[in-house]
Amino acid sequence: MKHIKVGDLMTDEVVSVVPLTSFKEVAKLLAQYDISGLPVLDDEDRVVGVVSESDLVGRQAAGYPVTGDAADAATGTTVSNGAEFTAAEVMSTPAVTVRAEENAPAAARLMTRRGVERLPVVDDEDRLVGIVTRRDLLRLFLRPDAEIRRRVVQDVLTDTMDLGADMVTAHVVDGVVTLEGRLRKRTQIAILTRLAEQLDGVVAVVNHVTAHEDGPVAASPRAARGLPAEL
Repeated sequence: MKHIKVGDLMTDEVVSVVPLTSFKEVAKLLAQYDISGLPVLDDEDRVVGVVSESDLVGRQAAGYPVTGDAADAATGTTVSNGAEFTAAEVMSTPAVTVRAEENAPAAARLMTRRGVERLPVVDDEDRLVGIVTRRDLLRLFLRPDAEIRRRVVQDVLTDTMDLGADMVTAHVVDGVVTLEGRLRKRTQIAILTRLAEQLDGVVAVVNHVTAHEDGPVAASPRAARGLPAEL
């Protein structure tokens, strides 16, 4: 099945900083572009870390002095002047990154698992090519219901499971897929549900499909694809 790729959703014009960028300049860029984090690049455009609002606030909360202007830009609170830190000293490293060719649902799971709000997108040599955020990934759930239904029928029922399109009826409302019909085996129902849930834009699957019979499924080369031998 075809998934939307990270490269389809990412922003390729990325505001970034270098390790020696000052705390004050990082804070100003975050405020100027209304963003919550910046990738930190070395002199070959490789991502060495990410500096975020929470990194700046954490540095301030830890009791380290920063300049009043920097604190104003990052948190709205002025503190006494002191040493000026650099991006390298406050960034989170190593950076959690993703490749443009990876599918968007996997990127969303990675983002949730690692507790980050943005992922720098890198090439094979870890050089920055874009950035994808939680807001970008929300676009997955804006897929029209008619397109989701078409993917259920074509990608899941016909192409993957080799079933006739008339064996299962799919209704889609606000991203919720309701399936009705009758298949030969209960194992097919479980596979159908799992595959439909994996489609881009699907919020939930309600499966009312029933089975004619149950029973073990003999192993076959199709098992390599995660499918039973008989569908």
